[in-house]
Amino acid sequence: MARIAGVNIPTNKRVCIALRYIYGIGATLAYDICKKVGIPDAKRVSQLTDDEILRIREAIDRDFTVEGDLRREVATNIKRLMDLGSYRGLRHRKGLPVRGQRTHTNARTRKGKARPVAGKKIATRK
Repeated sequence: MARIAGVNIPTNKRVCIALRYIYGIGATLAYDICKKVGIPDAKRVSQLTDDEILRIREAIDRDFTVEGDLRREVATNIKRLMDLGSYRGLRHRKGLPVRGQRTHTNARTRKGKARPVAGKKIATRK
């Protein structure tokens, strides 16, 4: 099992797919890294040599912010918005959707499980 950027990437997948397991590397970046390092698309992680793994690791460390550093940077940006008291920061603080989505019905992922409201009348059928 290859370990890149502190993540064990799966051995039975193609390199371009396996690189996506690293936080901060998506489809486009994974293909760019493979092209830059000179690894064919069809090659699997189990077929990589130690030299190729080292080249991938160096390319990622040199050119991209990934894993812990990226998570820390994102958390710092959110904390900065909250400290400023901006609209987006207030939405983060309250646990509501930040990017303008409606909250009257949806937004259960951000708001959590629906809680019953005391004194609200239940619709009855006639």
